[in-house]
Amino acid sequence: MHNENQFQATDSPAELAPAEATAAKSLSEEAAASRRDPALAAVNISKSIGSRLILDNVSVSLARGELKVVIGPSGAGKSTFLQCINGLIPPDTGQVFLEGQSLNMRNKHELRLFRQQVGMIFQDFNLFDHLTALDNVAIALRKVRGMSRQDSEARAMSELERVGLANRARLYPAELSGGQTQRVAFARALAMDPKVLLLDEPTSALDPELVGEVLEVIRYLAKGGMTMLMATHQMDFARALAHEILFMEHGRVIESGSPAELLAAGSGTRTLDFCSRLDLEL
Repeated sequence: MHNENQFQATDSPAELAPAEATAAKSLSEEAAASRRDPALAAVNISKSIGSRLILDNVSVSLARGELKVVIGPSGAGKSTFLQCINGLIPPDTGQVFLEGQSLNMRNKHELRLFRQQVGMIFQDFNLFDHLTALDNVAIALRKVRGMSRQDSEARAMSELERVGLANRARLYPAELSGGQTQRVAFARALAMDPKVLLLDEPTSALDPELVGEVLEVIRYLAKGGMTMLMATHQMDFARALAHEILFMEHGRVIESGSPAELLAAGSGTRTLDFCSRLDLEL
């Protein structure tokens, strides 16, 4: 069994056995590569609709395993930013990189491959009403990955079990609660083995009593090392798990930092002021 304390802070490669020294070096090189080539980066993304500037040179960089949260008032540009990253809305300027490789959004084949690796969870689930939960997850595996029906259904069942819905696999979206429907959407995204997940306020369409079950899935994924960028107003959740908060207003990131920095009592940050106005318990 893996021991998290295998390499103590006092150890040096010279003091380790050859195999351990090699492993330590490998871990060090992997960490350096993660810093050098983020899992996902969006650089200077701008977008206008008509005469209105929606995004104004917005950037973000995600290291592997990071969870970053984007917050801000309605109309700040949070959803547009996520959709620009995923190519659903083409940005006017800026560039997106996946593991150091630039994305050409004009190349449909390249964009399709990118979306297989960068999954997106929407506010409104986007499931097929005429398909069961199992088929909603399996269909992309057949259409995109070319898997057989038997293999795609086996993988789909595995992902539904992962989000706690194996016993709901044969039900249709109309037979599921909002929280269950959103968890099916998570299973569908996870079945594609994404390197990154973009979450566009995944709990905003849910009744308050159903929010917890979706947040529990996100918490499970975060602890498992999934790289995620999430727009949300769930600040208790962000405070507990986010590596960094980005506060957006008027199409720009006006403030960023760790939850401890931005939400500290008396910090005077725009983030703290915003949360206080929402009457959130911080």
